[in-house]
Amino acid sequence: MKVAIIGAGTAGLALAKMLIHQDIEVTLFEQAPTLDPVGAGLLLQPSGLAVLAHLGILEETQKLGAEVTGLTGQLPNQQRIVDSHYAQADSRFFGIGIHRATLCHVLTQSLANERQITWRFQHEITHLEDKGSQVIVKGHCKDQPFDEAFDATIIANGARSRLRPAQWVKLDKPYPWGAAWTIVPDCIYGDPKILHQFYDSTSMMMGVLPTGSLPSDPQKRLSSIFWSLPTGQFDTFAKAPYSAWLAKVQSRWSDLATCLDAVFKDNQPQWLNAQYRDVVMSKYGQGRIGVIGDAAHAMSPQLGQGANMALLDAWALAQSFSKARTAKDMDWHVVWQHYHELRHSSINMYQLMSRLLTPLYQSDLWWAGSLRNIMFSWMNQIPYFQKQMAFTVSGLKTGAFGQMNYDEIAKPM
Repeated sequence: MKVAIIGAGTAGLALAKMLIHQDIEVTLFEQAPTLDPVGAGLLLQPSGLAVLAHLGILEETQKLGAEVTGLTGQLPNQQRIVDSHYAQADSRFFGIGIHRATLCHVLTQSLANERQITWRFQHEITHLEDKGSQVIVKGHCKDQPFDEAFDATIIANGARSRLRPAQWVKLDKPYPWGAAWTIVPDCIYGDPKILHQFYDSTSMMMGVLPTGSLPSDPQKRLSSIFWSLPTGQFDTFAKAPYSAWLAKVQSRWSDLATCLDAVFKDNQPQWLNAQYRDVVMSKYGQGRIGVIGDAAHAMSPQLGQGANMALLDAWALAQSFSKARTAKDMDWHVVWQHYHELRHSSINMYQLMSRLLTPLYQSDLWWAGSLRNIMFSWMNQIPYFQKQMAFTVSGLKTGAFGQMNYDEIAKPM
């Protein structure tokens, strides 16, 4: 069996590894000339770590990443309105802060000795044709057209994908708010194993995430700093003097400003622009074509689930391939039925929660910040809600009362 995967990001690389393990030949198409991911740090939740354990690369990820035990969020008056720790869900749980390029490196290294993978860089895919018995992948490579037939094609080329079937898309629009990111030498603020977030109403939000190290310099530990802002304000913000930004932080969280000043010294931060989309689909696969990762369900980063949901997608699709495959053929109806059973409820829940929570942190609604402060301060006092919030952050929830089984996902291939 020959499967094409379009996009060599988190979802595509993880799925390639799992399909190769099932003796499937994989061709990975990537538009970039090399695997050089952009972006700053991300937080791998227990859900994503379960998939990495399944792949056999969790230990290597731990070496390069930074262990995170929970997240906190505080107001300018020092009141802590978010105080969620993975151990409240399960004493074994933790997260890993990691640079996107480092995660890509670990996944790529796991494929280094595989003979059943073909890498196709600088290939722009423009069109897919499901012929019933095969999928024709069409596009360009260095301005030369090409087409190739595969038994199935999986679209995993990110939130701005133009390949997802239009008739499956219910919603596809950009979020009005994004974030400026920068990576700095380790910024030790408070507990070094916590993702620290800071809020002032809904117009100001920032965070400090321990991010581990790059493979090229494993001894140098890093942190990621993010600053929320409307997407149209990024250029102005990035060009403004560092001192003006630091003054805003100083007036609200002076101890954090002291830490940042020590990290940046007299150097202007190099900000990266992070923009997000809201993508909702009625289905994730049919026939011999499927969509996974951000291409299938992009959302606000408010719950920090992007990479983790991509890894879960890859795991679920590999499980579905295994279930539907016979000695002679693949039952594609069973593939997508089983995949939707595994992923539909979880994706729906996190997309809904993201849509509901984002205005409480990033919006122009004058009342939303007060509602958030009252609601979360109250919930933090009740053990039941603390546990449910921890399960939610862990990325394992499938609904109000259900969650996925970590151990079931983490079983070795």
